[in-house]
Amino acid sequence: MTCTRFWLIRHAIVAADARTYLYGRRDVPICPESLSAQTDLYRALAARLPRNAAWVVSPLRRTGETALAIGTAGYRLPAPRVEPGLIEQDLGEWQGLAHAALPPLLREPAHAFWPLGASETPPGGESMAQVVDRVGATLERLAVDHAGGDVVCVSHGGAIRAAVAHAAGVGAGAILHFAIYNLSLTVLERFAQGWRVVCVNETGSGLEA
Repeated sequence: MTCTRFWLIRHAIVAADARTYLYGRRDVPICPESLSAQTDLYRALAARLPRNAAWVVSPLRRTGETALAIGTAGYRLPAPRVEPGLIEQDLGEWQGLAHAALPPLLREPAHAFWPLGASETPPGGESMAQVVDRVGATLERLAVDHAGGDVVCVSHGGAIRAAVAHAAGVGAGAILHFAIYNLSLTVLERFAQGWRVVCVNETGSGLEA
């Protein structure tokens, strides 16, 4: 059976000041202190990822910086292609707000593990349900473009949750219960007959398996 395998990595921890607000699609850098402190994890990713894979990153620099750090840790990195369809959820007018400023603006209850409910659409932005549709369409296109190969995608927490929702055939609300840590690895496979979820949020020593 022909299988296209996707290796999805959430970008590294962002700079401390960015974590004080809803940064969403803001082009914030990764945290330099965590970059130096997590060299072992970058090496583990470099050893775990398949060689001769195609690489894609989102348009935000934190994904490109993360890919570069994995390359520096020992992976022979090809030039990653920028894939807009794998960008983070668009928070519209709410992007840049302090976390405490968001709850009074919500029209539906926030999710227990995400700032918004799955159907909440920020003014000028997109709901998580729409992110699932966007990311799902992107993965289907990439599966055709790279049929039978490996694709490493450095992306975002919301987008990777959306990818798992698409592959597993579950709703956006359900997938927000999944943790996707920074520098974690999620592996999805696309066969002619459908998708298979291999692992979600693999971290730490699990990367060395």
